[in-house]
Amino acid sequence: MNEEHRYSKVPEITFLFWITKICATTLGETGGDLLSMTLNVGYAISSLIFFGFFAVTVTGQLLSKKYIPALYWSVIVATSTAGTTMSDYMDRTLGLGYATGSLILVSLLIIVLSLWRFTEKSLSVMEIKTRRGELFYWTAILFSNTLGTALGDFLADSSGLGFAGSAILISSVLLLVVLAHYFTKISAVLLFWIAFVLTRPFGATFGDLLTKPHDKGGLGYGTQGASLILFLLLVLLVTYETIKRHRRFMADRPEHDRRI
Repeated sequence: MNEEHRYSKVPEITFLFWITKICATTLGETGGDLLSMTLNVGYAISSLIFFGFFAVTVTGQLLSKKYIPALYWSVIVATSTAGTTMSDYMDRTLGLGYATGSLILVSLLIIVLSLWRFTEKSLSVMEIKTRRGELFYWTAILFSNTLGTALGDFLADSSGLGFAGSAILISSVLLLVVLAHYFTKISAVLLFWIAFVLTRPFGATFGDLLTKPHDKGGLGYGTQGASLILFLLLVLLVTYETIKRHRRFMADRPEHDRRI
């Protein structure tokens, strides 16, 4: 097995990828709030628990020799839940506020991406061929998902837009990114990372829209109901992707091997 194939462990960037990503990050928002707020575990303890979950899943991902949808998306959910509680701890428990927390996290994300670009010569997720590249990739995702919570909370609570208004604003920006991808010559790698970062605050605001009561502008499903719905939807999406990949693998095998 050559080095390039060894480290090709990311999904194809398709419409299914983005839908699954939004579902996973929204689940991270509702799941993080479920443990830290609804169950009253607190932001600090919840962050430790979820970071432990992230450490376990990302270790499995790093040790894996191929792309496994269930494992990959487990790490995404882990970064989202950990990012939710870590952001809330910074902004609320430490009292930094949403604006300051977002600024700190934006700076950290820029530093990680800059170091990644400097050492690996590319930020393209399809060109990750080394263990170091993988570590940069998952570190950037962890920071981007933590940033997404802070930015989503800032838009929903501090900007005056509310949950629905924030979701509409971020959706509009994401639409512009899609149009730029198809109708401009802007770097596809740059647009990918913009979209990747923005889908997290979209998930954060959409999660708040699902969970918050009606008198606060939400739909009133609560963290438990919303988390259950999103978890089941994520299972369906990952199962579909797994079956699709298996069928493609079987179709690509020689006829003799398929009979055996």
